[in-house]
Amino acid sequence: MLDADTPRLASALALLQQNAHPEALEGLARFGITGDKRLGLSMPEIRRVARTLGRDQTLAQALWDTGIPEARIVAGLVAEPAQLSSRQMDAWAKGFASWDVCDQVCGSAFLASPLAWRKVQAWATRQDEFVRRAAFALLATLAVHDKQASDEDFVAALSLIEAAANDERNFVKKAVNWALRNIGKRNPALNAAAIAAAHRIQQQGSRPARWIAADALRELASEAVQARLKGRGQRKNRPAPA
Repeated sequence: MLDADTPRLASALALLQQNAHPEALEGLARFGITGDKRLGLSMPEIRRVARTLGRDQTLAQALWDTGIPEARIVAGLVAEPAQLSSRQMDAWAKGFASWDVCDQVCGSAFLASPLAWRKVQAWATRQDEFVRRAAFALLATLAVHDKQASDEDFVAALSLIEAAANDERNFVKKAVNWALRNIGKRNPALNAAAIAAAHRIQQQGSRPARWIAADALRELASEAVQARLKGRGQRKNRPAPA
């Protein structure tokens, strides 16, 4: 465990402080990017800090323990995903207090963890707002980046989306919608499955369900998405040159 006096952690925190923009905090807050101790770094600056530090699981946990939102995003970027324990992932998810930290950590450390799919299942029914958001932010990211997952994995995940579609909380419903749209843009078969799920969600009748369904259908049934998926299918089925 590193403490604030440890050179490695002290160096990381110094890099963050050097790039801090406290004058940006008011503008960030208008986009829901808030949190105690926030420094006001942009994502390009955060990524540069993480690249300077390199992978270091011990440092990742020490950065997380500072409670500084930008340090927690860096923690996700420098973490070694295979070393993240189930308990550690749960603790980090429980500590999410803003959507940007949630989404960035899900898209870095959690995405690459062998426990990712298990955590989608576990967190999707939690009542904590940002833990539940984490389930669907992670699912949305897996839909884009997990090339090994089968269509059946994502079809099964649609039931989690349908079950969460009545959640009124803004940060949850937006992540549910995000996951539904990303699944539906993965390939033609999943597009059809996601559109069918959106119609079922629409029939639930609640305000968040109607919004999730309408927004997803608008994109998934659009000419742009349909043309892109059709072209992808044609390229996939094109015979190899002789």
